[in-house]
Amino acid sequence: MDVSRPVLAGIAVVVGLVLGPWSARVAARLAARDASARSSPPRDAVVAGLTAGLLCAATLLGGLRPLTAGLAWVAAAAVLLGAVDLAAHRLPDRVLLPAAVAFAAAALVDAAVLGTWGALLRGAAAAAVAYLVAAGAAAISPAALGYGDVKLLALLGLVLGWFGWGALIAGVFLGLLIGAAVSVLLVATRRAGWRSTVPFGPPLLAGAVLALAVSGGGPLP
Repeated sequence: MDVSRPVLAGIAVVVGLVLGPWSARVAARLAARDASARSSPPRDAVVAGLTAGLLCAATLLGGLRPLTAGLAWVAAAAVLLGAVDLAAHRLPDRVLLPAAVAFAAAALVDAAVLGTWGALLRGAAAAAVAYLVAAGAAAISPAALGYGDVKLLALLGLVLGWFGWGALIAGVFLGLLIGAAVSVLLVATRRAGWRSTVPFGPPLLAGAVLALAVSGGGPLP
């Protein structure tokens, strides 16, 4: 019986619960662009729970292999990005870019150790395609898609593309579906108007998580 995944998952939960309050404080500071900004205990608890859950999912998905370190980094960054985007409608480069570099480095080591070069090349190609398509959409309608969203889609292309083109398509579709549902709900409850700007990052991140959860990431190379 392989006990590495449950052990890693348990460690990930502990790390997530410890890291969560710090992530909540960082999110508050990034959102406010104020080093003295503080989070609240309820927000600390929510961020800690989400971080622990996503880190646990990342380790269960990847197991004991180099790629898992990259998955865990992106998982922790996803919670931070979602919190900032909800608060300030921004996806900071200082979170996005290190996450992309960390995943790319982990995928490269994974390829060197386990021979997963095909998955690495597919992830790089998916990132390029996602970036170009999203950049084109942002150029046509800047109000609908910000450049932070473009960079986030490139990151998700890299991660989901590693698992397969189907995972990328499912993740983007689910993200769009969740975003549309949230927008309609906000309008229906009169918490927003049809022309209100709704942060697009959290739905995209949720769609990516759901795509991997539903497919189980597929058979890992």
